[in-house]
Amino acid sequence: METKGTTYLGIDGGGTRCRARIEDENGRVLGEASSGPATTRIGFDKAWRSIMEATEAAAAQSELTHEDFARMHAGIGLAGIGRRGAEAALKEIPHPFASVIFVSDGLAACLGAHSGADGAIVVAGTGSVGVGLIGGSEIRIAGYGFPVSDEGSGADIGLQVVRLALRAADRRGELTPLLAEMLGAFDQDPYQAVAWSEEARATDYAAFAPTVMRHANQGDPVGRRIVERAADAIGDLLDLFLAKGIDRLALVGGLADAITPWLTPDLRARLRRPDADAAAGALLVARGRLDLRKLDPPKRETDHEQASKFRV
Repeated sequence: METKGTTYLGIDGGGTRCRARIEDENGRVLGEASSGPATTRIGFDKAWRSIMEATEAAAAQSELTHEDFARMHAGIGLAGIGRRGAEAALKEIPHPFASVIFVSDGLAACLGAHSGADGAIVVAGTGSVGVGLIGGSEIRIAGYGFPVSDEGSGADIGLQVVRLALRAADRRGELTPLLAEMLGAFDQDPYQAVAWSEEARATDYAAFAPTVMRHANQGDPVGRRIVERAADAIGDLLDLFLAKGIDRLALVGGLADAITPWLTPDLRARLRRPDADAAAGALLVARGRLDLRKLDPPKRETDHEQASKFRV
């Protein structure tokens, strides 16, 4: 097959799934596909396999071959890229593309949500993080990773419900319909839950979040307390951006729609719909809309601001 012209690849690599979108020079979508998790926390090789699996599936839709990858510029937003040594390790992996730029999945989501303009997002998905862009600087709040951080995330919700289910099994707490269902998932055996927890990752805990949300919406008292706690954590991140003078706010991620009704009315009123998704933000990076030469090495200062300068 005759090779095509220049193409652009946007990757949204999260803790639950990886999405790939390919566009041509005019911004026309040629193909889009998904694969499994793509976060550095599952290992660099596994994350890269998910990236390539999604990319190859999207390329098949686009009628592109591996030969065409040499004309493809990739912007890859990846969860866990802030971990020490992660970006350097990823850059060592051989790739078939004309160019590859790695950014955090949070930055990709923020760029997509506000079309590269100043604004902020809070990600409520498998993990949670706040990312803002203001006056040429990136502000990053929380998102240090589960279980030490990521309050209000799906993984955090799952962890809370497992803990409370074990308390209920010992009759140290009330046994509500939610906790009864949770214990049923482990055959009413707390030690089965303990054995599961020894191998469980953030994505495994996050798989319980829809169950918690369902029971909370049905009035389960434990479910309501867990979700209210999660909403408070997400709300705290939004409030911090407002305090910094960022009033263009969006809530994104797999739990965004479910958690929004649990936020305070004033915060709900301030939220705007994202312009586009993280894959679109990664495509802005692939197209050179983010000048990484202007970026300082990522670091968090005492006020949680990263001293990263950029222009879009």
